Amino acid sequence: MQADTLYNVCVSILKSDSRSSKADVTRLALIMVDALKAKATGTMNYIKTLLRGNLKGDVRRGLSSCADLYNAVLEADVPVAIEALQNGDPKFAEQAANDAGIEAKSCESSFSGHSPLTKSNKSLQDVSAVAAAIVKLLL
Repeated sequence: MQADTLYNVCVSILKSDSRSSKADVTRLALIMVDALKAKATGTMNYIKTLLRGNLKGDVRRGLSSCADLYNAVLEADVPVAIEALQNGDPKFAEQAANDAGIEAKSCESSFSGHSPLTKSNKSLQDVSAVAAAIVKLLL
């Protein structure tokens, strides 16, 4: 089931981006990293919206932790992946893409009960896995 899901994520993202039709593997990886950035940005905006609300302690702490983790995705993982791909160093790009997925998984674990970010975290993990798989083709 996981392979089908990742395949569908890959095809959906690449079909929705006109750059993909004539892209080489590096450009396909960059498209996927752009999608990763878009997902992380959307989730970060949602976290900020939720944090403005009247939340209980555990949920607020979980969201604050997730804000830090998604900040790491946006400020470290995505820029490292882009720079590594542009400089022909796919090993670092693969690690950065994998790190983004780890951050999303850590975010999900930040909640003792129900997470309001389960869908977003799963989506980022999926895009991260696809990005890392495409980058791995360059190794």
